[in-house]
Amino acid sequence: MTFFLHPVLPLYIPQDVDMTAVKAQVATSGVSAPPDAMPGLLGIVNQAHAEGLNLKIVLLDHNPPNDTPLRDISTVVGADYHDVTVLTLIPRVTLEAGEDIAKTGNPTVSAQHFLNELNTPEFPWTGLTIVLLIGVLAAAVGTRFLQLRSKRSATSPHTAEASPEESDQGA
Repeated sequence: MTFFLHPVLPLYIPQDVDMTAVKAQVATSGVSAPPDAMPGLLGIVNQAHAEGLNLKIVLLDHNPPNDTPLRDISTVVGADYHDVTVLTLIPRVTLEAGEDIAKTGNPTVSAQHFLNELNTPEFPWTGLTIVLLIGVLAAAVGTRFLQLRSKRSATSPHTAEASPEESDQGA
């Protein structure tokens, strides 16, 4: 029995999504979308390219039953490019979409929000981590220093040797 290893495509892309057409449109313009949404989305893709981001956008013309196909479509489209971000959008606006700035119901606004989020500076977690590590190290060293100092004072020669008067009184 011989097994061949080959890449596994995502598990769920709806049958009514023509991935060949989607990939062809993305290869041509960077966007696969219905004609009425193309101009706005092309503007977002061009803005992203001007800012050094390789962004591709796919807008489905219908809503799949869940969001899983969005990830899978992005994965398939992105496999053809090096260092690319693929944003796949749908027309539906749901309650959960309020938690995600990239889901507004307007594909151009959603893509703009997504691009803005990519360009927003992140919190300097590395700097915070370094400061916290230095603080913890300083606290550990300080605690050890105080511990050794108190141990030395407890066993210092002045307290270890009793004065001659004290020993005479005890006898």
